[in-house]
Amino acid sequence: MTAQSGTLVLIKVGNGADPEVFSTVGGLRTSRMVLNNKALDTTNLESGPWKQLLGSAGISSMVIEGGGLFTDSASEETLRLYAFANSANNYRFVFANGDNVTGPFMVTAYERDGNYNDAETFAITLESAGTLTFAS
Repeated sequence: MTAQSGTLVLIKVGNGADPEVFSTVGGLRTSRMVLNNKALDTTNLESGPWKQLLGSAGISSMVIEGGGLFTDSASEETLRLYAFANSANNYRFVFANGDNVTGPFMVTAYERDGNYNDAETFAITLESAGTLTFAS
């Protein structure tokens, strides 16, 4: 199995047009995706000592996080506007092998940080706000 470059893991923000155009969020140095599947516990007295879960019945959610250098690019401005609007908008998370996840997310955290004698940085947290699609 060949290792994949982390520099190719991208967060892209949609522009809301039809057809929607996705732009890479500028300045990112890190990106992370977490898929959560909350199981539905159906354990009962007849289950014996083993927990039983009902497949495809729980709640799924995804969190995408990123951080990097603030460049004030057009994509960062779009992301900032979405954050202040507290709205659900389309984003795409792209992996190095070409796989991607696309769908509505809300910016649940937007941070900017500046230190003396250093570049301004930012961090974002996006939480899924509807049905996501995975493509490979």
